[in-house]
Amino acid sequence: MTETAPPAVPISGQVTLPDGRVELAPGTPPPSGPYANEDLLPVPAAGRTWTTYNFSALWVGMAHNTASWTLASGLIAVGMDWKQAVFTIALANLVVLVPMLLTGHAGPKYGIPFPVFARASFGVRGANLPAVVRALVACGWFGIQTWIGGEAIYFLAGKLIGDGWSDASHIGGYAWTMWLSFAIFWAIQVAIICRGMETIRRFENWAAPFVLVGAFVMLWWMSGKAGGVGPLFDQPSRLGWGGDFWKLFWPSLMGMIGFWSTLSLNIPDFTRYGRSQRAQTWGQALGLPTTMTLFAFLSVLVTSGSQAVYGQPVWDPVQLAAKTDNVVGLLYALVTVLVATLSVNIAANLVSPAFDFSNVAPRKVSFRAGALITAVLAVLIFPWKLYSDPQGYIFTWLGLVGGLLGTVAGILVADYWLLRRTRLDLTDLYRSGGRYWYAGGWNWRAVAAFLAGGVLAVGGADFDPLVDGRPIPALAPLADYGWAVGLCTSLLLYVGLTLARRPASR
Repeated sequence: MTETAPPAVPISGQVTLPDGRVELAPGTPPPSGPYANEDLLPVPAAGRTWTTYNFSALWVGMAHNTASWTLASGLIAVGMDWKQAVFTIALANLVVLVPMLLTGHAGPKYGIPFPVFARASFGVRGANLPAVVRALVACGWFGIQTWIGGEAIYFLAGKLIGDGWSDASHIGGYAWTMWLSFAIFWAIQVAIICRGMETIRRFENWAAPFVLVGAFVMLWWMSGKAGGVGPLFDQPSRLGWGGDFWKLFWPSLMGMIGFWSTLSLNIPDFTRYGRSQRAQTWGQALGLPTTMTLFAFLSVLVTSGSQAVYGQPVWDPVQLAAKTDNVVGLLYALVTVLVATLSVNIAANLVSPAFDFSNVAPRKVSFRAGALITAVLAVLIFPWKLYSDPQGYIFTWLGLVGGLLGTVAGILVADYWLLRRTRLDLTDLYRSGGRYWYAGGWNWRAVAAFLAGGVLAVGGADFDPLVDGRPIPALAPLADYGWAVGLCTSLLLYVGLTLARRPASR
């Protein structure tokens, strides 16, 4: 068994710069072999150039999207008022910011992506477990966002072409033209992927402000329909602030946390380009909570307005935009949805799983190939079922995602901060037989902590509408707190198992 704690002496083959960042020592050849490729190697310190502004802009681009909109508006649809919904989302983003910053620390310090970072705790081979779990979650998100983009095309074409498009015959519960729209939007994204990261970066530069302006335009339109902003604030909660609200609050909070629990794991994929720890810390702290809260505020006001105007909340912005008879306004609104969906889907749901799938077979799967694998699996996950209603979307999908990924976050934080005190050996992260090889490339302690945390987090969850019933009914009381249960269980168990037996000396 190789060691699981850092040595007290400097690690050979790497140097620590005055600002605390670490890179391979000059003259040291880059890692090679079956566990390394160009996309997974550490970024040299000179290549870590992202500033506070860059990280803040990244979050603006990722948060201003249709899924974020429906996240907030969905809370209105299940009975909250605007104050309760904004409070829930703001608190959730402050909570998830903590593991985001803790796991993000390894990025600017070592220049490594998430799957390589996970090798320190799970093992060089074992890191494929959390990487694949994270990648499959991203596939689900990519599919959901692609379905949203397809909806926008479908409604837009219906307004322009007429009833022949909108009232087409149904296949599998949806018009065949909706399936065609879904395929068209999927193909657009694949085309952007094939053009490479530079095209993606140029697209992201202008997408975020365009989307924010679109959100304010929708607010202006809805306030005009409602007769002013007053009715947007006046819609009462169906829950009050008593027991009914708090019963809904906790699973909603876990769902909101689950929304960004994916990024709380793979944020090193982005922070590895950070100029300093200060840049990633302030960039994320300024970008995530403020941006998400503002966008949530706009969303819940517009959804409250739709309740005042139409008698019931319309939580899907695509369907809400389709209610206007102004073709120019509709065109602008739906193009905004398309741009927003492209922006977040490519940045948040393709970059990371591409690295994750590349980590499974570094010598055979490139970053681009990993992105294409993601796009294909996104269709096979049936995203239209996940997005079919706010109840299933918030409590089933986001709750399960948050519970599982919370367990991984607990292990990463425990290993990197509590046990290793942020010290890693760059070379050993890419080779067999080193300190992160454990037993055959797997650290059974991390796997055990992941399984135990995962069972407690989601074992008692209601999987409807995916499947009927709860796998372990006795664990139902824990289901509303899945993310917290998974994170705390895996963190404590991993630390306990690691400290129970002192690591052997090298």
